[in-house]
Amino acid sequence: MSVNLWQYGAKIGHEIDPENKIGCMVIAIPNYPLTPNPDDVLENLAEDHRNLLFTDVHARGYYPSYAKRLFEENGVKLTVSAEDEKLLRENTVDFISFSYYMSSCTSADPTKRTVGGNMIEGVENPYLKQSEWGWAIDPKGLRYVLNTMYDRYQKPLFIVENGLGALDQLVDDGHGGKTVNDSYRIQYLNDHLVQVNEALHDGVKLLGYTTWGCIDLVSAGTAELRKRYGFIYVDRNDDGSGTLARYKKKSFAWYKQIIATNGESLI
Repeated sequence: MSVNLWQYGAKIGHEIDPENKIGCMVIAIPNYPLTPNPDDVLENLAEDHRNLLFTDVHARGYYPSYAKRLFEENGVKLTVSAEDEKLLRENTVDFISFSYYMSSCTSADPTKRTVGGNMIEGVENPYLKQSEWGWAIDPKGLRYVLNTMYDRYQKPLFIVENGLGALDQLVDDGHGGKTVNDSYRIQYLNDHLVQVNEALHDGVKLLGYTTWGCIDLVSAGTAELRKRYGFIYVDRNDDGSGTLARYKKKSFAWYKQIIATNGESLI
């Protein structure tokens, strides 16, 4: 089996126009060893290898040394020809885009309590609060990811997803309309953007930042509408009821101000 489809995409994109910038999209979930116990540290290393494999190939242009053991232990036989190696080597991505929502902990102790969320299952971090879906809220983890990925690959980064899924409640806005008082979302995004700014001062080259998302929509992870991310509330429920009317949440005006001031209004 040979897996080189993304390299063909990069190759074709650069052939169409050498000035094209081709990137990849990955999920960034930093892992922390739960304790300084070497067993936890090694378990964390193994988890990093599983998570970083595809980005390593995208950005470096070859299968990393740890991949051989990883494949063997999981019964994967990968046949890579000299032509494949050339294709990988010559068609790396120009930048790396990623989503960031949470961090996770790893432990070699199977008795440690895990938290599920709807993306991953990791060991609970006792220092972090969780969202209503069990995702660890970790703004500083975003700074950590930006630094570690930039140090590892030395390629520009792009945060293409970051946001908070929550059970929003539509209320009267006091002016004859309706809104959502989502101060929790404002706090979440503010804290993450502050850490993005710190990463810029650290020297990370960042192409941009976009939230998930502008408007409420069906959650990709849980296929439900009650998990809302947007700055705009959509009157639609999981059972299909609702008028589809739109209402600006409090975070709408806040984020508009963040954009207008280029982040100067961050707290």
